[in-house]
Order: sequence, then structure tokens, then C-alpha cells
Amino acid sequence: MQVVDPGHLVHNDVLPPVHIQKVIADHKPYQSNDKLTFPPLILDLEIDYAALSFVNPQKVRFRYRLEGRDTAWQEAGNRRQAFYTDLRPGSYRFRVIAANDDGLWNEEGASIVFTIAPAWYQTAVFRISCLLAGLLLLWLIYYLRMKQASRSIRARFDERIAERTRLARDLHDTLLQTLQGSKLVADDALENRADAEHTRRSLEKLSEWIDRAMREGRAALNALHSSALDKRDLSERLQSALDEREQNGVSEGFLAVSGTPVEMGPFITDEICRVGYEAIRNAYMHSQATRIEVQLTYSEDFTLIVRDNGRGMDSTMASRGRDGHFGLQSMRERAARIHGQFQLITAPNLGTTIELKVAGNTAFGRDTSVWSKLLSRLGGTRRSEV
Repeated sequence: MQVVDPGHLVHNDVLPPVHIQKVIADHKPYQSNDKLTFPPLILDLEIDYAALSFVNPQKVRFRYRLEGRDTAWQEAGNRRQAFYTDLRPGSYRFRVIAANDDGLWNEEGASIVFTIAPAWYQTAVFRISCLLAGLLLLWLIYYLRMKQASRSIRARFDERIAERTRLARDLHDTLLQTLQGSKLVADDALENRADAEHTRRSLEKLSEWIDRAMREGRAALNALHSSALDKRDLSERLQSALDEREQNGVSEGFLAVSGTPVEMGPFITDEICRVGYEAIRNAYMHSQATRIEVQLTYSEDFTLIVRDNGRGMDSTMASRGRDGHFGLQSMRERAARIHGQFQLITAPNLGTTIELKVAGNTAFGRDTSVWSKLLSRLGGTRRSEV
């Protein structure tokens, strides 16, 4: 038998001393000294602790907290181990307290301080470097975008300037000179108004000059309309220029297409068309030709040939052009813009041949060497006489 006297119950007033026994990081034991330093990328951390109580050790309870990780105390019961996985780099302090069988807590407990070293990509230097690299990349993207936009704006501006320069040259070469000649004829008629026969001849000549000015103005308008917005193919656009032959005193005009036409980019087509149109118009205005031939060849490369049977020109004029005229210079500039080869073959009284050759990868945007040979054999030569 056992007798219990409630008036003489014995209470355990002894605080259980707490002790951290060992620390194991990634299955490697460490001494539980004041401060530990672990290598980077610790995946598994185990801390063993104990509390002394001789009265009833099975009823000792524990609480622990990892400062820097835990926001509150963790109730461990009578478990004497704490486990942590995937701790981030930094400094930590592990605290553990215990209570005896009567629930009296040792608030002082035991503690241990340790540090987990960062990996190279977890350091502050690496993060700052990444931030600076990101900012540099953003600045580089912004700089390249602004440079691209500036280049695009400059290209559009240069294109407008070039087009205005071309129009100014066209007006100077044709319309303005014709109007100036018309004014001289009119002034001559006014000075000799008493001579009726002379006045009549002057008026007839003035009518011819005005008619020429109208034809040249119409030609300038046609040149403006022959742009990249024109949906007609190259042969149709050049054919429309040949259709004006009778108005310019040319009796024969021929257009021939060799090979099967391959679609080209709008810019390439427009530049080739303008070179051909300028060559045809120069033949109308300056060569005194009676026959003009236009040849388009689609093969490995693209070739445009404009040939007339006019009076031709000497070598000095062929290389530098007429004084105050810019037709040949304009054709050479357009050929250079599309990386084409421009050639002028002429001699006095032997006519003029203008040839423009554009490489296939530039004209067609792809390698067409084998394909073009096959198309050239199958397509043959198509010739139309106007």
C-alpha cells in the first residue's frame, strides 16, 4: 500500500541545466564551441541537446528557437534533437530551454552561435555585379534602340533630301531649261514685232517649246508616280515609258524579257525602274534616236539594258555628263544604292548602251544560281514589239 498526504506534497524546485551536446552539418560533426562557421550550401543541420533531471528525466520538456530563421519558440516535447534544411547564408543563434517534471522552466537555457558562408553567387558582390550588369544591359538596349531610331530617321531624311535633289535636277535638266528657251523665243518675237513673218516663225517655235515643256512636265509626273507604291511589275512600268516614244520623235521601241521574272523587293524594283526610266528619257531628249531597245534578264543575277541608235557621246561627256545635267550621275547613284554595277557604252554616232547588273542575292533576296538556270532554260526569251 502507498499513502499520499496532500498536505505534505514534495515539489521539484531545481531548474534543469541545459547543455548542447553536438552539432552535425551534412553528416559531419562539429564541436559545440562558442562560434562555428560552416561551408556554403549546407543542406542538413542537426543540433543535439540535453537537460539534467534526476527526479524524473522522462518528463523534461524542451523548447528551441533559431534566431534568424524562427519567429517563435518551437515546442519539442521531450525530443532532444533539432533539424534544419536548406538554411540560407548568414549568422544564426540557436537557443534551447527546458522545464522539469513540475513545469519549472530554465529560461536561461543554452545557446550556440554559428555562421553559414555564402557561395560565390550568394555574395553581396555578386548581387551588386548582377544589378550593375542588368543596368548596363538595359542602358545598352536603350542606346542601341535610340541609335537604330536615329539611323532610321536619318535614312528617311536622307531619302527625302535625295528625292528632292533628284526632282531639282530633273526640273533643271528639262522643264526649266525648256521654259528658259521659250522665254528667249518670246523676247525675240517682241523685239521684232514689226516683222510679221519673223513673229509668225517665232510663235511657231514658241508653240513647239511649250509643247516640249508639257511633255517634259508629264514625264516628271510619270517619274513621281513610278514609285514603290506602283503595283505593276518592272516590265509594265518600263513599257509605259516606251509608250511615249512617238511623242518624243522615236519611231521604234522594243522590250524583251529573258528568263522567268522573279519578284524583287519594292525598293530594288523602284531603283531599277528609275534607272531604266532615266535612260529611256535621256534617249528621248538628247540622243536623237529612232530606235530604243530595253532588255530585262532574269538568271543568276538581274540585268537591265537600255540601248538606242542615237548620236552617242564622247568619252568626256560619258564620264562626267553634260554641264548642268545630272541624269548620268543620278543613275550611277541609284545603282550604287542597290549595290549594282553600272556601265555606259557609247561613242559618237554609234548610239548609247546603258547596263545595270544587280547580284542575285541582292535583287531576289536569295541564292538563285541553280534555280535561275533552270528557269532560264524553261522560260526562253519573250520579246514584244511596240
